[in-house]
Amino acid sequence: MMERTKERFFMNTKKMLAVWGVLLGAIGAILAFFGNPGNMAFCIACFVRDMAGAARFHQAAIVQYMRPEIAGLVIGAFVISLVSKEYRSTGGSSPMIRFLLGIITMIGALMFLGCPLRMVLRMAGGDLNAYVALVGFILGAATGSFFLKKGFSLGRAYDTQKVSGCILPGILALLFVLSIATGIFTASTEGPGSMHAPVMLSLAGGLVFGAIAQKARTCFAGGIRDVILMKNFDLLTVIGALFVTMLVYNLVNGKFVLSFAGQPVAHTEHLWNMLGMYAVGFAAVLAGGCPLRQLILAGQGSGDSAVYVAGMFVGAAVCHNFGLASSGNGTTGAGRIACAVCILLLFVIGFTCKREKRGNGR
Repeated sequence: MMERTKERFFMNTKKMLAVWGVLLGAIGAILAFFGNPGNMAFCIACFVRDMAGAARFHQAAIVQYMRPEIAGLVIGAFVISLVSKEYRSTGGSSPMIRFLLGIITMIGALMFLGCPLRMVLRMAGGDLNAYVALVGFILGAATGSFFLKKGFSLGRAYDTQKVSGCILPGILALLFVLSIATGIFTASTEGPGSMHAPVMLSLAGGLVFGAIAQKARTCFAGGIRDVILMKNFDLLTVIGALFVTMLVYNLVNGKFVLSFAGQPVAHTEHLWNMLGMYAVGFAAVLAGGCPLRQLILAGQGSGDSAVYVAGMFVGAAVCHNFGLASSGNGTTGAGRIACAVCILLLFVIGFTCKREKRGNGR
């Protein structure tokens, strides 16, 4: 018992969290060096979008590839949670609202062109548009934290059959096997979808990234939420170390370009960069974790997080099939309307979902 307590304490020290962050950044740097887009070395939203395209849920030819990193993330979290006895199959906490939050997250992310992880990677590459988006993300997470203070809750999750929590890792493992053993999936021949590290390196990177993120409880929205609600900077330590590692990589390799214009797969519409990431930060806090954290939670057995991830896949298809996604040329009219509607929906969800009051005044 004492050894386990010491281990848990060691894992949660600031120094160890910084080490985890450096390792996460190193994985991103390795994947970028071996072929992933430099400022998209590891992006949850972009990679889910690419996978949706590979499975023909959308027809955007330049963003179609069955990314091994996503399967690796979930399977890595699944394995490490089994080893550490943290695996727990749960579900039933407002699944349809979580599904909607997944869709909203993807709409906001593809308005900005990246998830919180890619936002930090873009910042490390000198993309000033990402710093503008960071302001929106912080405000969104702060808004979600406000609703938490006011009693927001999606309800408790309940234990389910153990096999239930294995379904998403199993599906992703099957998709990975099919992607390397058959030709049933589409793959881009140009654009971001055509840029990728070797398959087995990508899978290994995802596995290690997922295991580390699970142990370090890595969450971009959670880091801001914890500072606001508890004055706790632990999660930001991981993210800060990841940022510094990628910054060093970009500086050493001459990839750091400090500018607004000319950044790869980015646009300079500041208001919509902010509002897109505002929606992502807001939705992430209401859902209990950013896109990365949701994949990790799904790997360790959360059926509710798996539903959120499914919502992201559907959101990616909706964005590209109906012209909501931004591009390097900027946002679309339909995308701006959708983002505004999503923010309105988040406020509706925030105001209407409250913790149930116990009887007898308790």
